[in-house]
Amino acid sequence: MEELAVQEKQSPSPAELIQSAIANGTDLEKLEKLLDLQIKWEANEARKAYNKAMAEFKANPPKIEKDRKVGYQTAKGKVGYSHASLYNVVDKVSAELSKHGLSATWRTTQNEKLITVTCRITHEKGHHEETSLSAPADESGSKNVIQAIGSTVTYLERYALLSLTGLATYEQDTDGMVEDKIDENKVAILKGLIQQLEVDEAKFLQFMAVEKVEDINSSDFAKAKMALEAKRRGKK
Repeated sequence: MEELAVQEKQSPSPAELIQSAIANGTDLEKLEKLLDLQIKWEANEARKAYNKAMAEFKANPPKIEKDRKVGYQTAKGKVGYSHASLYNVVDKVSAELSKHGLSATWRTTQNEKLITVTCRITHEKGHHEETSLSAPADESGSKNVIQAIGSTVTYLERYALLSLTGLATYEQDTDGMVEDKIDENKVAILKGLIQQLEVDEAKFLQFMAVEKVEDINSSDFAKAKMALEAKRRGKK
């Protein structure tokens, strides 16, 4: 007995419905509804394409190594840390994103206290997702105003991209240079609280027994954050 191949009948797309409506002389009001349906359908298809592409990207993410070392001398000795440069992060991540039809862009805004960087990842079909990070200008190391802003923008661009893609940087050998100091993210958190709550930074540093925020030990981060948040509670 001859077997019959049964094919699943697919529902027509909104675009096909529009073409059929035009051919049949459908009135303008119905055409407008079909056009609205087409827009929503395309947006949903773009969202699904984005999610699929991002899942494929995360299934084989790039390895981002910490390629830059920062060191400085304090009264307590030589300290420093390693981090992944913005070029390294963007180069590795963008190359992998592009394989899946994705690309990253940034925009920056600034008010009197904080710089905000928003990272957006867009799929070639149009759907995008974004995240924003904020921090005060990085005035450490005797930077001028432009350098302080540039340093913070670079930092935020790097971490916003890592955050949106769900990636992390890998630790590398630091040649014994790094001590147990808070990382850049925690530095930004504390500096943001200092500016937001108008804390006397000199007194805060004296309380923590350090010369600058970057010198705070990781083990003292909770203590430092609690001290600043106590200032917030005192203002209520």
